[in-house]
Amino acid sequence: MAQAHMTAAALKAAHGWADDDVEIVVIQTTGDKVQDRALAEIGGKALWTKELDAALIDGRIDIGVHSMKDVETQLRDGIALAAMLPRADVRERLIGATSIAALPQGARVGTSSPRRAAQVKAQRPDISTEILRGNVATRLAKVESGAIDATLLAAAGLDRLGQSVGSLIELDAMLPASAQGAVGITAREGDVMTLLRLAPINHPDTFMCVSLERAFLAALGGTCHSPVAALAQLTGDTIAFRAQLLAEDGSEVQAGSFSARIDHAQARVEALAAELLGRAGHALRGLFHPPGA
Repeated sequence: MAQAHMTAAALKAAHGWADDDVEIVVIQTTGDKVQDRALAEIGGKALWTKELDAALIDGRIDIGVHSMKDVETQLRDGIALAAMLPRADVRERLIGATSIAALPQGARVGTSSPRRAAQVKAQRPDISTEILRGNVATRLAKVESGAIDATLLAAAGLDRLGQSVGSLIELDAMLPASAQGAVGITAREGDVMTLLRLAPINHPDTFMCVSLERAFLAALGGTCHSPVAALAQLTGDTIAFRAQLLAEDGSEVQAGSFSARIDHAQARVEALAAELLGRAGHALRGLFHPPGA
């Protein structure tokens, strides 16, 4: 909802519209309803997008607003990724300790993210992770009550809710998920008027970096079961790209990076995906299904 209101505000500012010119339609997704299982077990990222895609296709809404890290790399036929708002903080916040190193021996960390679980275990094999889903208040309450010792949440989401809690984890300690911190806006393919209305609120640098991160995922053939991190950062006409593939238990981490001009970045992303998969052990490689493999 916070992201929907951000998008409505951006459209009103860009076009000089009044409050009544934009209507927010609340659609509860399967991902909202099912809170006791990991997404990978019950359908993956489509649980956050399929209801909004259906509403777009049948004309109940004109645009869908998403956390980009929840959007599948292959969009449904008839759906276009039309715009992204300026990217927010891509880092994680750790709730319950000042750092991963400061967590007590054998700490229980709640997370539904295979990436976060693998990254924590790679640094602290003694730590156990357990599934934790629900909204921010639910997750914070689990730490407060002692049901778990700690959890990790995206700084961007907390910032949008005005929640300055936890300790920031720097990028050298934990790379984010592909597209973390970005809000994406979908529309119907061929809906020229809506696409034109969205163009002024698109942030090109964010769109470019997130698209490269999504291309990395696509080249890997990653799924919700695949612990993978990726971050593209643009400075001038140069892309700096970092990525990790991780075994689910953190026992293997394959990392790589490159710096390249924008016009060479797509090819370098695909090459890096192939390089990391080529280096990976059998179990880690088995978490990915690259196209044509």
